[in-house]
Amino acid sequence: MNKSKVFLRVNRVDAALCAQALEATVSDLHEAMSARGPGGLMSSRMRPVQRGAKICGPAVTAFVAPGDNLMMHRALVLAQPGDVLVVVSAAETSGAQWGDMAARYAMKKGLAGVVVQGCVRDTDTVEALGCKVWSTHIHSIHPDKSGHGLVNTPVVCDGVAVNPGDLILADGDGVVCVPRAEAPAIVQAALARMRKEEDMAQAVARGEAVWDLGGSAASYAAMDIEEIDAAFDDR
Repeated sequence: MNKSKVFLRVNRVDAALCAQALEATVSDLHEAMSARGPGGLMSSRMRPVQRGAKICGPAVTAFVAPGDNLMMHRALVLAQPGDVLVVVSAAETSGAQWGDMAARYAMKKGLAGVVVQGCVRDTDTVEALGCKVWSTHIHSIHPDKSGHGLVNTPVVCDGVAVNPGDLILADGDGVVCVPRAEAPAIVQAALARMRKEEDMAQAVARGEAVWDLGGSAASYAAMDIEEIDAAFDDR
């Protein structure tokens, strides 16, 4: 890439909707999306630096050149309180995208958190600061600050299409992206699923079996399965 493009404005998903979505989990949103098509779930490589962390907010995106994080820093300057910075490195292990100074600045600005397809470093300090970061790699490798890239354009982060302003939810299970236009319906479906599981939890507390409550019993009964009243060794 020999020319950069930086879009200064983002059409963001509504902040009130993000607050609602924060009540749900990545699994809830993923399951709600899967009922309509691809589930928006980033791969199992994407892990939180800080255990117990959870964030939700509109995406601000950066695509950075190999071994460089200049465009990440430009996106960080443009990001607003409550945003989730989504960074995609063209060569994931070629240069750290995030460290303690960026974390301090992000905390001061009030960013919700950061999602990085690539390397982050200074993780002990980042965690102590309370900065919420998800990444595919932890590695201290030096980054330059002179490469071309893109800011606030569509990116593919860890296999998932992310447009600026899309809803990003991240927790201990990973990261999910919900397209901005679909977010209201998806969030409501996720919350409904969450309420159903809360009812199931109460039923389990009363002694009912997940086997019956979750539909496994009905599915099993409809299959051609031979049950044998004997031990395998006694055949």
